[in-house]
Amino acid sequence: MATIDLSSLHALEIRTLRAYEGQPDAERTDATLPDAAGIGAGQLRRAVEWLLSKHLLEVTRETPLATVSLSDIGAEFVEKGATPESALITAAKEKASTLNDLQEDTRFDKGTWGSAFGGLKKDGVIDIDKGTIVIADTEKAAFYTDRLFSDLFNKLQSGSLSLAEFSEDIQDYIQANARKRGKGNAPFRLDERVERVYKLTDTGRKVLQDVLDANLTGEEISRLTPEVLQSGAWKGASFRRYDLSIKPPRVLIGKHHPYRAYLDGVRRKLLSLGFEEMKGPLVETEFWNMDALFMPQFHAARNIHDAYYITNPTHAKTAEEPFFSRVAESHNHGGDTGSRGWRYEFDPQRSRQLILRSQGTALSARTLAKNPNIPGKYFGIARCFRHDDVDATHSADFFQVEGIVLGEDINFRSLVGLLKLFALEIAQADAVRYVPDYFPFTEPSVELQAKHPTLGWIELGGAGLFRPELTHPLGVDVPVIAWGLGVDRMAMVALGINDIRDLFSTDLDLLRNKR
Repeated sequence: MATIDLSSLHALEIRTLRAYEGQPDAERTDATLPDAAGIGAGQLRRAVEWLLSKHLLEVTRETPLATVSLSDIGAEFVEKGATPESALITAAKEKASTLNDLQEDTRFDKGTWGSAFGGLKKDGVIDIDKGTIVIADTEKAAFYTDRLFSDLFNKLQSGSLSLAEFSEDIQDYIQANARKRGKGNAPFRLDERVERVYKLTDTGRKVLQDVLDANLTGEEISRLTPEVLQSGAWKGASFRRYDLSIKPPRVLIGKHHPYRAYLDGVRRKLLSLGFEEMKGPLVETEFWNMDALFMPQFHAARNIHDAYYITNPTHAKTAEEPFFSRVAESHNHGGDTGSRGWRYEFDPQRSRQLILRSQGTALSARTLAKNPNIPGKYFGIARCFRHDDVDATHSADFFQVEGIVLGEDINFRSLVGLLKLFALEIAQADAVRYVPDYFPFTEPSVELQAKHPTLGWIELGGAGLFRPELTHPLGVDVPVIAWGLGVDRMAMVALGINDIRDLFSTDLDLLRNKR
């Protein structure tokens, strides 16, 4: 059994060890240790890592936990006593109503009503009969009007709960309406983390007893300051000994910012694979950012709570023809694509609204309209902006790796192979998986996920085969596969970072130690 010099123990280590006083064989978790030790969560993480490196503490198990809580939007729904979907269904049951009738109800803004209408119609809950909303599936309608509040919203008023506590269909609803790509104004927050359980090793229990016998409390003075001298706090206090084995300061040399270096590496890899780089403006019109991508103007992403709208000037001066007219026809009735389109009256004024680019796919739309090479392959590293709550995996200002490959022989299998290549080579992930998804502009669609060593499975982005309603109006008649991957999250996996905010950190120690 190795001998530990008690004088080498940091005050935080002593307090953490004493958290097991009276119960040296107990197991404690990330959640219970800070209170037991009487220190903050950040201090605890430092102390735990030190104790693990000295083999005084060990991790007995790690458990993935997914917890769900109400966002500000969800709290508003509780206060109003209805979700947009339940309010729409209730109104349709009470009297004959159109979407315009509902949008006069100020409980929700017009964009929210439109999103609820589009989602319920797509899911087959409602339909339109002579312009009036009718209930198409009473069982699904009852889920929104009867079960959601009693089984979900009301339970979450007291705080966050484990996702596993809910029924399977409620879990599916939470997953579909939690904050993620394309869900910036979702009513739920879904947080995934790994809970670790710690136990003292045999050496740790021996050292704990030595700490108790020496009456070490972790309150020892480790730094002599003018305040300590003036107050007299040094009198009768215990001082930590100087540790002469500590290495001297390192000589620090200049280096590239780790995230900038990572982005440059991504660009070099894609160029070496024969891709051509796409570039475009940060300020886009709704036409290129959404309309040209066959996203209906009542889509949730149009809501002002998702995209950032420019206030001066508010609109582009002209529309770009002939693409503008072709796209409008595709939305209205499908144009010459063989589709029925979205079957609504396209608003040309809205199409010219200026926004900050919210998705890198706008680069793909512009490239397709510029008579691209066939066969051809293109990529762009696009800086995008969306109104979102900033947390460990979300940012309001982020980068996407956007790409398209077009040609006669291109198919969905080509896409899956490329996605795997990106996840393994660019994100440097050990494991990847594909999850079915939905986007207005691709069919079929898929979501790419990678295994993060700490956070577990995280979404890297979406991909799919562009629909003819998108490609034909832009003058392309061959298959086009496309992807939009969150390069910030790929960097988290590759650089071993657990918080997306660390990519833009000003912590010099963190920046110097990342490869």
